[in-house]
Amino acid sequence: MESMNTPKTKPFSGLTPDCVMNAIESLGFRCDGRLLALNSYENRVYQVGIEDNPPLVAKFYRPDRWTDEAILEEHGFLHELALHELPVVTPLTITEDQSLYQFESFRFAVFPKQAGRAPELQGREHFEQMGRLIARIHAVGGLKRYRARPAINLETFGKEPLDYLLSNGFIPPDLTEPYRSVACHALERVRLCYERSGSPALLRLHGDCYLGNILWTDDGPHFVDFDDSRTGPAIQDLWMLLAGEREDRERQLFDLLTGYQCFYELDRRELHLIEALRTLRLIHYSAWLARRWDDPAFPIAFPWFNNARYWQDRILELREQIALMDEPPLNVIS
Repeated sequence: MESMNTPKTKPFSGLTPDCVMNAIESLGFRCDGRLLALNSYENRVYQVGIEDNPPLVAKFYRPDRWTDEAILEEHGFLHELALHELPVVTPLTITEDQSLYQFESFRFAVFPKQAGRAPELQGREHFEQMGRLIARIHAVGGLKRYRARPAINLETFGKEPLDYLLSNGFIPPDLTEPYRSVACHALERVRLCYERSGSPALLRLHGDCYLGNILWTDDGPHFVDFDDSRTGPAIQDLWMLLAGEREDRERQLFDLLTGYQCFYELDRRELHLIEALRTLRLIHYSAWLARRWDDPAFPIAFPWFNNARYWQDRILELREQIALMDEPPLNVIS
């Protein structure tokens, strides 16, 4: 299961450049001294130069977040996807078919560097391509279930994060009751959305399917980060790709599903979950920031968090989500 760092910890304080390179060299590589920190807050990820070979990408996992079993489930899913010729980046298995390694107090994995550019989904062709790729991932994801990784649901992404926020003093006293009230109201609407969705089938997902986790190449899109992979409804991997006004999102979703249904079938009742899942993500994201606030990287990267204005905006945001969850779902009939 996923766990959280205890307060007042600095989980990566000992992860110096020398430590990173020594960890890579413990696997038999020879580093050339080039080290580039890549954009990641949950873990620490580095591009590491290797003598006479292409650079590698090393991911050092946040201590106490995932169990070894949960990390290896992610790795196993990636290898399954690769066996089905899906464009994902799999961890290297270097010694005795291992993909998760230990150096000093850190667990890490090593990946080949994946070239590509930031995607810009423009027009029907791009959305249909993404739909086909996600459907093929879901076809594999539906073959079995995770055992060590939790699901995305009302409890894990709603009630539990809300309880954490309310019990750990992050919300200003004069805003605590307004936030609690609107969040509880929103979660009741989420529950009703799940009822309308008819108990959707659950499968292994990417879980954090937004443009920042996609690289576009001449061959099309590649997914590069399954660290947040969980079990959940298929629509979770589709809704974050939608943007703009309702009419824009309906057109984008139609194009996504045109590609998606070539390889997998979406129960259209799951469309009731789009705004519900967005609501859960908003609450979970605030709790994620709160749980990581003792990591020195977080106050630097997110200086706007944890002040009165932030929580006032979250209250307004949840009120808007309540209204959106009361609206009919997106219409994808052409």
